[in-house]
Amino acid sequence: MNIKQAKEQIQNAITAYFTKDDFGNYILPVERQRPIFLMGPPGIGKTAIMEQIASELGVGLVSYSMTHHTRQSALGLPFIEKKVYGGVEYSVSEYTMSEIVASVYDMMGQTGVSEGILFLDEINCVSETLAPTMLQFLQYKIFGRHRVPEGWIVVTAGNPPEYNSSVREFDIVTWDRLKRIDVEPDYDVWKEYAYKKGVHPAVLTYLDVRKDDFYKVEATVDGKRFVTARGWSDLSDMIRLYEQHGMAVNEMLVAQYLQNPKIAKNFAIYYGLFRKYQSDYQVDQILTGRASEEIKSRAKNAKFDERLALLGLLLDALTQELRQVTLTEQVQTDLLGILRNVRMELTKPGVDAVVALQKQIDALEKKIEIGKHAFTLSADGEYVCRSAMAALEDMTVKLKEKAPPDNTSAFKLLKKAFDDRTKALKKLADCAGKQLSDAFAFCEEVFGEGQELLILVTELTISYYGARFISRYGCKEYFAHNKELLFYERQKGIIAEIESLELNGENEI
Repeated sequence: MNIKQAKEQIQNAITAYFTKDDFGNYILPVERQRPIFLMGPPGIGKTAIMEQIASELGVGLVSYSMTHHTRQSALGLPFIEKKVYGGVEYSVSEYTMSEIVASVYDMMGQTGVSEGILFLDEINCVSETLAPTMLQFLQYKIFGRHRVPEGWIVVTAGNPPEYNSSVREFDIVTWDRLKRIDVEPDYDVWKEYAYKKGVHPAVLTYLDVRKDDFYKVEATVDGKRFVTARGWSDLSDMIRLYEQHGMAVNEMLVAQYLQNPKIAKNFAIYYGLFRKYQSDYQVDQILTGRASEEIKSRAKNAKFDERLALLGLLLDALTQELRQVTLTEQVQTDLLGILRNVRMELTKPGVDAVVALQKQIDALEKKIEIGKHAFTLSADGEYVCRSAMAALEDMTVKLKEKAPPDNTSAFKLLKKAFDDRTKALKKLADCAGKQLSDAFAFCEEVFGEGQELLILVTELTISYYGARFISRYGCKEYFAHNKELLFYERQKGIIAEIESLELNGENEI
């Protein structure tokens, strides 16, 4: 299966394992909660999906690579304890708590998170001395004499033998106690993740044409040559940073991430062309409906790979705008709930508005601290929290400057600040919607009813931020080119999940 299907299987298993009866006990006893074993080649996103799952389910995540552990760190260190048996005192060997199990308890103590995932990577590559202990752990969830706390699910991962000579084959008894999930690389599935992460458009447009270069492992006389999903993702991050600092992206840099000389060279050449297209096509002019006739003529007569690069540039620029709208809307939704709480606080005698706001700011700060430590907060989630904090701090400054005479006046000031932010959000969304329409208008004029429009619709459909924006605000050009509207029907549920930001009726602060 692909990594997206694997993620769904793991989420479903964890949801089932966490199900409790009417008395608060887990319906499936801990000893029958099979550890999940994620088997797949390196660099396809096994670790990344665990962080996503923890964030989406709101549970903790403790992650270890087992290749770095010895028997002592996993099992614990021995010490001598005095015990009495039958009236006679004996010296008995005991073991300190496993570093791995202790880290779970540390997570629980520091964050207050009671349920989570213990993720052990490279589980089938442990040292010879640790192997028997790991087999015991997989069967009983015990390191030495210490069990993984109740409420923590064990997920493991490993590479097939053909990718790692250190792999140890499990026996049937061990396999029969695991929930095994086999994963294979899949570019189309990875692309959905890539859009949300903001992978560089040069990477995506290159791989759209050369999908075979997405994941490749070869054994040659000069050693292993490989390209992985992780390599493309990390290269993308570095390209954006190099561009930000005006540094050259060349074959020497690319080869540090794509460890296949032929693919590295091909991508480096393509990247040079892509940068030329980026310079020649004035994307900002296209997205404001002011593309010159020269640009239109060039696009109309361009070869397909150049057209694909242009679409990649347009989609990258659009995605940044749609992402900003989506996250700003989420900030407003969170602020709506926060200000409702503040309003309730201000009805209590002796409560100061500035103090009430500071209490909410402190709560957001704590949420970020716990979320980052427990992996329960995504990058977008952290951005939303920090933006909400900035908005509340700005409101605090306004309160101090205006010094309203009472809490009623103070809240009116807060409501006005919120209303102003809502108006700014509407303006931002209108601007993004116009850019989306202008992108379609350009493609319609230049490419007619060619496959380029189909590509544009398809890419917006699989783009997380494109899907969210169109579901919330619509786009008549999108629907005109997607007449079956199957995507729209699937996404209707999203609208119901997003609380209206209008400050009247049932949604009034």
